Amino acid sequence: MQTRKFLFCFVLILLAGTTWGQKVKYKDLIELLNARNYELAEPYLKRYLKENTDNVSAYLYMGIIYQDKAQRIDILKQSDVLISNIDSAIFFLEKTAPLVTERELKRNDQNYQMYLQRDVRTAEFAIKLSDVTLDIETRLKNLKDRKEKVIKLNEYFRATQRQYNSAQERFKKIQAQFATDKEFYLRMDDGVSADLTQIGLIYDSSQASFKNYRSVLETMGKVPYNQTVTLNDIRNLKEDGVTEVDFLKQDLRLWDYGKWAKTAAETYKSELLPLRDHLIAYDIELNKLMQKLKKDSVSVKNDLNRLLDKILFKQLTRFDKDPLPAGVFNMKAAELEYRSDLIMNKPVRDTAGLAMQLEALIQEVRGIDKLDSIATRLMARDLETDKKDYAHFISKAYGSDVVLKNYIKSTHELAQRDRSTKQKQIEQTEKALKWLVHKSDSIPLFQEETGSPFKPLTIVPDQFTLGLKYVDSLATGYLYNITPRHVPDVAVTFRVDASHFKRRYLPLLKGLGSHPQPDLYLALVYSETTTKNGYPATLARISKATGLVWSLPYNLEQKPSEILYSAETGEIMIKLLMPGGDQKLFVVDKYGKKIQ
Repeated sequence: MQTRKFLFCFVLILLAGTTWGQKVKYKDLIELLNARNYELAEPYLKRYLKENTDNVSAYLYMGIIYQDKAQRIDILKQSDVLISNIDSAIFFLEKTAPLVTERELKRNDQNYQMYLQRDVRTAEFAIKLSDVTLDIETRLKNLKDRKEKVIKLNEYFRATQRQYNSAQERFKKIQAQFATDKEFYLRMDDGVSADLTQIGLIYDSSQASFKNYRSVLETMGKVPYNQTVTLNDIRNLKEDGVTEVDFLKQDLRLWDYGKWAKTAAETYKSELLPLRDHLIAYDIELNKLMQKLKKDSVSVKNDLNRLLDKILFKQLTRFDKDPLPAGVFNMKAAELEYRSDLIMNKPVRDTAGLAMQLEALIQEVRGIDKLDSIATRLMARDLETDKKDYAHFISKAYGSDVVLKNYIKSTHELAQRDRSTKQKQIEQTEKALKWLVHKSDSIPLFQEETGSPFKPLTIVPDQFTLGLKYVDSLATGYLYNITPRHVPDVAVTFRVDASHFKRRYLPLLKGLGSHPQPDLYLALVYSETTTKNGYPATLARISKATGLVWSLPYNLEQKPSEILYSAETGEIMIKLLMPGGDQKLFVVDKYGKKIQ
């Protein structure tokens, strides 16, 4: 062992001392080759072969050196260099193969010591031609096989990179085209759908190429590569899918462009295209209802409820939380409801009482407010963006965004105009509800002081009002029934004692009334100022059919609290509250004569 090391060092010294102007001695070089110090021996062997073309073993070792170099070169990073070395190894080994003969081995056995083996038959060391030939053939076979695998491996590896990067670049183009996932889906067209299909195909090809790459890789024995793939879903168009991938790394985290593209393309075909057609059809149905309402002057509320498509709105909001078509449909529906209310309320306006008219007006204003609110929100929208998001809907249903904008504006103006009109009508009706109108007289239904000659003492809502009317300081009692239209069909005045019911006594003048039967009214006016005879009062019996039956003055022992009536006898009983808390009845017969 020590001797071999000494010889090896000696050879190095000899070779190191050889200048490029001197010939390389093969007997020195063979020591390096036999020691398999190929890296050091290579430059000297190349010099030797330039000067000597008849040394068969030199060609053999040159082939072995190139084969050894090929084994140590990276199969992916330096594939071209690797193939070049394999080709060189094959060249020299194929050149050597026919030149290795028994004669060559016997003459230059010192050059083939690597093949020296003990013969099992003779137990002697010998170099056999068959061993040398088999080694060369094996090397050639392995080299050619490795070359083919390296070529295929790199072909599949480059294809994987190229196809994946191509899919990524196409994805980035789509990503740059749309600001959000919402824009992506709403603005998708056949061109984008075709791009998605292409991305899916290219991405699938990259995965197939990687699978082929792995298949070849697994046949190459020990290599420094063993890549595994983890696929990441693209969930956000703007944030995902842009990370670059180093395919030489062991852990490959790839974006699943194929899954994303196929899902998006399928969504376009199976959901978005039918949805767009559905929007147009729904808009047409709403327009038909408007035509029916205007032509037949009938309410379409029931038709509208049947038409309401909650599924359509749910599909829309999947892609857009505030979709333009939903706003337009809601505005149309609100206008249909409002116009239906106008039609249904027409009989109320023509024949019903003021209270019902007011209720109808308030209902109509609620409808106007709803319509105005929706139209206002639509006017505030960014229609420049909407016309891109809903190009199909706008062009098919309205022709252009200008037409749609004008339609929204005119609807908003209608709501504003009608609200102003209805508010005035409400104010007028509310004012009218505070008065009765009888011929040229207006009778107040409220206690506040007015310049009216009519001073109400009692108001029973929806039944009657009674009080005192002053003309030239002369008091007259009155009772008017309150009809729905506030035009009384019972309008009676009756005489009262002028001395006890002067205008200046109004704070002390009170009234009680009763409507015990459909055709009968009872009116009592009295003063809370007592006289020596009691509390002055006037009681009137009024028939709806004939008017005033009678009115008579009385003096009451105490202040009255209630008027009672006996249908059997026609007697009228005035309940008096006595000082001790007891109650006493002041009773008159049907003619007004006091009974007790």
